[in-house]
Amino acid sequence: MSAMIFILSTILLGCSGSGESVENSATTSESSNTITFAWPRDIGDLNPHLYNPSQMFAQSMVFEPLVSYQDGGELKPHLAESWEVSDDGKEYVFNLRKDVKFSDETSFNAEIVKKNFDAVLDNVDLHSWLGFIPKVTQTEAIDEHTFKITLNEPYYPTIQELAVVRPVRFLGEAGFPQDGDTSKGIAKPVGTGPWVLDEYKVDEYAIFKRNDNYWGNLPSVEQIKVKVIPDAETRVLAFEKGDLDLVYGEGVISLDSFIQLESTGSYDTSISEPVATRQLVMNTNIEQLSDIRVRQALHYGFNKEAMVEGVTSGVEEKADYILPTNFPYTSNVDATTVNYDVEEAKQLLDDAGWKLPEGKDIREKDGKPLEIELMYNSAESIQKTMAEILQSEWVALGVKLNIVGVELTTQVERFKANEFDMNFFSNYGAPYDPHAFVNVVATEGFGFREAISSYPNKDELLSQIAAVQQTTDENERQELYTSILGSLQEQGAIVPISYIKQIAIYQKGVSNFTFPANRDEHPFTGISVNE
Repeated sequence: MSAMIFILSTILLGCSGSGESVENSATTSESSNTITFAWPRDIGDLNPHLYNPSQMFAQSMVFEPLVSYQDGGELKPHLAESWEVSDDGKEYVFNLRKDVKFSDETSFNAEIVKKNFDAVLDNVDLHSWLGFIPKVTQTEAIDEHTFKITLNEPYYPTIQELAVVRPVRFLGEAGFPQDGDTSKGIAKPVGTGPWVLDEYKVDEYAIFKRNDNYWGNLPSVEQIKVKVIPDAETRVLAFEKGDLDLVYGEGVISLDSFIQLESTGSYDTSISEPVATRQLVMNTNIEQLSDIRVRQALHYGFNKEAMVEGVTSGVEEKADYILPTNFPYTSNVDATTVNYDVEEAKQLLDDAGWKLPEGKDIREKDGKPLEIELMYNSAESIQKTMAEILQSEWVALGVKLNIVGVELTTQVERFKANEFDMNFFSNYGAPYDPHAFVNVVATEGFGFREAISSYPNKDELLSQIAAVQQTTDENERQELYTSILGSLQEQGAIVPISYIKQIAIYQKGVSNFTFPANRDEHPFTGISVNE
């Protein structure tokens, strides 16, 4: 399984509720110093080394990384207080914090770090989507607080990938099964994080209590209660009734509901910085889209700003670049931004040989109509509405756009199989990008290879993408990303539409809510509630 296909499947397909009934025999009286929020799925078994059905926000409450991803892509010490990288980019030495204990008060040290890494490496095929994992040749506990990993080749995103929520966070000794194979499950979720799972009823709720022995800044609230509410409208009703203190995330409620609740003035709201870009990907292997002038015409031929404003009620903003500019290495991309210009679009189509025959509505070339199919996720109202708007605007150019709604699994499968003309896509966000995005462009058996198939500089692009992973020179890396991202955009097969943002709405008693820089982390670090 290719790395990027796995990422797409796990991030886009999301997580499903656990079918196993697990309930803590202890009961906890709910503290008044509690934040209650809703989530559409059960939290899962909280295995730090596995994926679905465990929910990433919950895993990040209990388990911590060696390094953390902060605003602007800055990587800061976390369980490692510092690290050194060898000149050849193959050896990473981590100096671990000495004041950290797991929630059961056992010590965090280099031996337990090694045990966790080795558990992951024992199942390398399962985790090879994370680029540095298959490159690890050795792990060493040099002394009690010094840990070293050695790679078989330089791979600069290693530190960035150590900030992801899974699978490289740390389980205490008591959490390991007897045979040490965490791929089959864990004994219990023992971590170093600020929260401990205290009470849990599958598919109903989970209560996390504050870890009062936490080594870092102690959370203000004593408990976080997660109510499992699968239906978005039911979540809205529960919030309006006051049963919930907070609703946050992407797609947890409709944007219309968010705007309506905000308009009442009864609640506080927050909107995050861009976490991803909503993109339109064109398959340049399709004859109609093989000419850059056609791709550019389609970009000129719809009013992006009006569409984004109308469809997202101003929550999202039109995107000028294929990745948000608040990600590492993305702020200096030199690419032409496209403004709505119907006449320019028509001229480009004429120049490309697609003429509008007298008495007809659709352009033709060599007797073939300019007809294209756009695939969208039928359960995603924003994609559906945007597809309908593009269909309406492009028919004015003489372009027939057939829109086809499919289930998300089908959308992913068809994109992977290169069975598409156009497709909606969003990149992976922090801390995965930009390296994960450019890697997927170069991945065989994935839609982006078809998107760039007619690029005149395709071979150079693929060479640059390979080189940027291994460069140990920061300036060279920046130059490569600037060139790669600029070229991808200039060739017009990846059209940025809007910057996706997370939303939060909370009761007036909730304060100090902030979105994490890491898209998958929990947002409870500094949050507080009036008792």
